Amino acid sequence: MTPPAPLNVLVLCTGNSARSILGEALFNHLGAGRVRAWSAGSRPAGRVNPVALETLEQHGVPMPEPRSKSWDEFAAPGAPAFDLIITVCGSAAGETCPVWPGHPVTAHWGIDDPAHVEPMEARRAAFEVAYHELERRIRVFLALPFESMTPDERRTAARRTHEACIQ
Repeated sequence: MTPPAPLNVLVLCTGNSARSILGEALFNHLGAGRVRAWSAGSRPAGRVNPVALETLEQHGVPMPEPRSKSWDEFAAPGAPAFDLIITVCGSAAGETCPVWPGHPVTAHWGIDDPAHVEPMEARRAAFEVAYHELERRIRVFLALPFESMTPDERRTAARRTHEACIQ
C-alpha cells in the first residue's frame, strides 16, 4: 500500500518576508512528509526578514533556500497544484487572488505582523509570538486525518483550527 500524496499547502501574505515564511517552514518541518508547503506574497518584499530566519533557527526549524516569492509564480503553468491555501495577513486575505489551478481550499489564519515592530527587542518578541501562534495552528491541523478528508471537510477543519487557537 502506497502512502497518500502529501498535502500541498501555500501560505500567503502580502510581502512574503515574515509570517508566510514562518508558516512555510513550520508546515514542512512539522508535516514530516505529510505536507509540502510553499509561501508567496501579492507584493513580495524581495527579501526574507532576517528576524524570521533567526526565529526559525532558534527553534531548530530548517528553511532551505529562503526567498520572497510572488504568488504569480504559483499561478503559472507548471506550478504545483495546491490542496490548501492559508492567508496569514488581512491584506492578502482581502485581495483578489489569482485563479489557482484546481480551485484549492482556502482559509484565513490572521497573525499580527511582527516585521515593523520597534525597537528590535520588541520585534524579536513579536516574531516569537507569531511563530508560536502559527506553530499551534499547524500542530492542531496536522493532528487531523486530513488525508482522508474531502476538500470541504479540510476547509472547515482549517477554519475551525484558527478559531480554536484564538480563544
